[in-house]
Amino acid sequence: MKITIQHNNEIIAANVVIAKDFWTRLSGYMFRKSPHVSGILFEPAGTIQTSFMCFDLDLFFLSQDNRVLKIVRQLKPWRLSTSSAGSRKVLELPTGVAPSSVTVGDILEIVPGN
Repeated sequence: MKITIQHNNEIIAANVVIAKDFWTRLSGYMFRKSPHVSGILFEPAGTIQTSFMCFDLDLFFLSQDNRVLKIVRQLKPWRLSTSSAGSRKVLELPTGVAPSSVTVGDILEIVPGN
């Protein structure tokens, strides 16, 4: 299933994959020279690693109600980012996709897609 992520009624990313199964969670953006989907929502999620990645990511750690608890921008390949207290989901987006206006405390809207 794919979803759309919105902030203040503006689409941040369409064609976002929910990574709930083992293979989607394992592979993510690994081994790809460029993103194959607009974003990946890991649920549940904690620490994120960027081993075998070829591009930078922006990470949004979200609570159960999709409130942004922590933002990590421009996480380089071969790095690690720990979760924030209370985070239940992590949205991975290629760097620069989400506007800089998204800040901690904002709520992201997750809209079911096709």
